Amino acid sequence: MELKHYGHEDAKDIRTLLLDIHDAIYEGSSDAFRARERFAQFVDGWSGRDGWVCVIGFDEGEAVGYAYGAPFSPGGWWRDSERPESLAPTERAFALSELMVLTRWRKTGASLKLHEGLLAGRDEEAVTLTVDLSHPKVVALYESWGYERGSESKPFDDSPTFAVMLKRLKPL
Repeated sequence: MELKHYGHEDAKDIRTLLLDIHDAIYEGSSDAFRARERFAQFVDGWSGRDGWVCVIGFDEGEAVGYAYGAPFSPGGWWRDSERPESLAPTERAFALSELMVLTRWRKTGASLKLHEGLLAGRDEEAVTLTVDLSHPKVVALYESWGYERGSESKPFDDSPTFAVMLKRLKPL
């Protein structure tokens, strides 16, 4: 799998591909939270942030999946959840917002390659992400990659409840 890296300035060029992969993953879902229009708002919001980065994996020119995120601004996005206890107030964190792999590429190591490609060379002390609690296998996968589960968050009325997870990139 070939990894291609993109930044904030590339967002408009890859937006449709990100949305199309999302649609393929959630095909047949009637959940309004998973609708293309709703996800487009998240893509636009995240890709509009300073420091936003995206890694897309390709196999013989065919997209496999992607991962993207951005550094937290001071204070983070914690909303109703508490800042992870293991992250000191002075430490910087990177928010891994999305990691999606098309069905036929799951269980091939593609998700870990995308994850590692996105985080390679990061300056922050930690990376954090949220995982839908109705997907315990995904929670377990992130735990196998060194993430620790912290608090829970339900950031929107129509969203699922998420586990807030954190992984250290640098020792304390």
